[in-house]
Amino acid sequence: MNNTKNIVVLASGGGTNLQALIDAQNRGELGLGKITCVIASKADAYALTRAKNNGIKTRTLIRKDYSSATKYSEDMRDALLEEKADVIVYAGFMTILGDAVCDTFPNKMVNVHPALIPSFCGKGYYGLHVHEEALKKGVKVSGATVHFVTAECDAGPIILQKAVEVKDDDTPETLQKR
Repeated sequence: MNNTKNIVVLASGGGTNLQALIDAQNRGELGLGKITCVIASKADAYALTRAKNNGIKTRTLIRKDYSSATKYSEDMRDALLEEKADVIVYAGFMTILGDAVCDTFPNKMVNVHPALIPSFCGKGYYGLHVHEEALKKGVKVSGATVHFVTAECDAGPIILQKAVEVKDDDTPETLQKR
């Protein structure tokens, strides 16, 4: 009996979080999980290259090709079902998916948010912008939050948080790397 859990990663950009997952998989740290597919919302997402370089299946579902968020969510749900996704990881995925996905995969979707929720979260807080805002506000501690995905942006139950000290000479880029 195969107990492997299919992990499908959703990405929109460079795929730095995806690369961290790939590296963890290569070190044997994903337990029974295996990244079986990466689905990108942009055709030029470097995450697709990272996946291909590691022998991981790729697909694109381009958000801007859809006039309706509902139809996009329905097609994403269908793609995730086709991939037999057991776990879905948002790794820099910049599209909010609706009920079609959230209702089909409750408590199976996780997001890595680059701040300690409830700070610097919600619409508009993504990527380096989060770290720029944190540094502008003068926070002394930042970090990352892993949480379940719901239809409301960055509002799902928190699974884990990791804090890091903000250093006086930090830039958005150095803070992001830590």
